[in-house]
Amino acid sequence: MLCTTDSGLGLATDLVILSLLALSAWLVLRTGRVSLGQQAPFALGAYAAGLATAVAHWPLLPALLLGAATGGLGGALVALPTLRLSGLHYAVATLAFAELLRLGLAAWHFQVREADGTWVGPAGVDGFRDIRWLLEHQVTPEQYLVFAASALLLVLAGLVALGRTRLGMALQAVGLDDTLAAAGGLPVHRLRVLAAALAGAVAALGGGLYAHRVTFIDPAVFDPMLGVHAVGYALIGGLATVAGPLLGASIDLGLLEASRLFEGWRMVVFGGLVALFLRWRPRGLLDEAAVARLAAGWRRRRPPDAAAAVRPA
Repeated sequence: MLCTTDSGLGLATDLVILSLLALSAWLVLRTGRVSLGQQAPFALGAYAAGLATAVAHWPLLPALLLGAATGGLGGALVALPTLRLSGLHYAVATLAFAELLRLGLAAWHFQVREADGTWVGPAGVDGFRDIRWLLEHQVTPEQYLVFAASALLLVLAGLVALGRTRLGMALQAVGLDDTLAAAGGLPVHRLRVLAAALAGAVAALGGGLYAHRVTFIDPAVFDPMLGVHAVGYALIGGLATVAGPLLGASIDLGLLEASRLFEGWRMVVFGGLVALFLRWRPRGLLDEAAVARLAAGWRRRRPPDAAAAVRPA
């Protein structure tokens, strides 16, 4: 998995990165599909952003935006030939595309010689070393956590705003019943391509943040289990709200820390959790009913003067 440190700051940064990956899987799930290949745009974002800063010497923000755009394009390109697939067939197809990409990255060599004589860039199975933008610009772990968390908050705000638009409602309608949505005149295929592109961009943003956090990209990291975990985060946390994937990622990261005494059983426990939720809470902890109860409870706790203050005249 992606967790590479025991420090609190490092774990918090890992949580931000995992949350972005989980949100990307959540976006696809909201359209009624299961993608087991969100590690693919995550990898594209990591490599694209790493190349931009380490080889082209771009600033970090434009590099991350380039990575997000690359992941979004990759998500759309995978969605187009799989439009007629659904269910298990679609899930397996996304997994196959992700594995092909991982194998391609493991065979890709593209290195540039720097002024000091060092070679920088992807080196096949040996990975992509010396992504040192944070070190070169003396960015502290605290500063990077704030930066990464700000990026996550912007993504969350954007997704919440999207959910309140006609486009967001159309995406939700496709996820609830694509046949009924098509009968109602919604362009189901175009909406699913758009959702895949958006999900790819979000995952790729997480990948770019990951590459600069670890300074070394190992292609083996982008294995099928990463995609399975991304879906698991969304399924456990809940599909009704953007907070669901964050909750799922937090549970898994907490499980990682709690399972250090019985290392090796974590995957079994996580798989068991996913199976239990699929059986008894198929839409996760924060499903529509739970969100409605939380909203009703919050309204009841509001002071009367606050309610009067927002009541129209």
